[in-house]
Amino acid sequence: MIRKFLALALAAALAACGAPPEDWPSPSPALWEVTGPDGQSAWLFGTIHALPRGVNWRTEPLERALKGADTLVVEVADLDDKQAGARAYAAAARGSGLPPLLDRAHPADLPALRQALDRAGLKPEEFRVTDTWAAALVIANSTTSGDHAAGVDRALLDGGLPVVGLEGFVAQFALFDALPPEDQADLLGLTLAEIDRDGRAAQLAWLTGDLDALERNELGGVIADPGLYQALIVDRNHAWVNRIVEMLERGNRPFVAVGAGHMIGTDGLPALLAARGYTVRRIQ
Repeated sequence: MIRKFLALALAAALAACGAPPEDWPSPSPALWEVTGPDGQSAWLFGTIHALPRGVNWRTEPLERALKGADTLVVEVADLDDKQAGARAYAAAARGSGLPPLLDRAHPADLPALRQALDRAGLKPEEFRVTDTWAAALVIANSTTSGDHAAGVDRALLDGGLPVVGLEGFVAQFALFDALPPEDQADLLGLTLAEIDRDGRAAQLAWLTGDLDALERNELGGVIADPGLYQALIVDRNHAWVNRIVEMLERGNRPFVAVGAGHMIGTDGLPALLAARGYTVRRIQ
């Protein structure tokens, strides 16, 4: 999940698997149908931000849902506007009066941090006026390879539906910038732990709709950190569900496509909409 946030925020990618597409199972990524007492309709689809090219993830239930929707709801509507992303990052990332980066990291993370900086060709002093969360994003972007062009988000954005963004670049970077120093150090540590993790397990879990495996692979470190989990998952989901309910009450039929980690557990969007009185049924 940490890598997923970083991938979206800086248009980086999850590590792409090198296996040929024909080795991948038949697709069945998790999809929910939401209905309301007055005929309201919506769909919830957890996305992944990078897949190997050629992997088929589209299914008949998914295509029917997209045809029934009148709006595509995503985290960031202008995902390919790199200039907008760069401006938002520059405005939020600059800090003042910061200790050296090596002093801001948890001591246990220092070997991995030094190794990652060396691998990326970066020096600690380059981050003198860069917030810790922003340093984590730069390090992740400099050490991660993959094919973000094959991500589900981009394919859906190209589908022709009117698009509504739940946050945008400015709001996402503000979310990181508001983290207390301790949580920013935790984010840096989780980022370092993600650098060499093979993304195939998470991709397979997503493709087959295995929510238990997704929770282990995508939310593991975040769930164990109460501050990050509250800020990056719980608070955002509660804000998003308010927006989704507003659309439903206006008569829109939104297809909500956000990171799969936002669909999991009692704080996930399916559970929150069910708590609001909507009928939420998993259809794939």
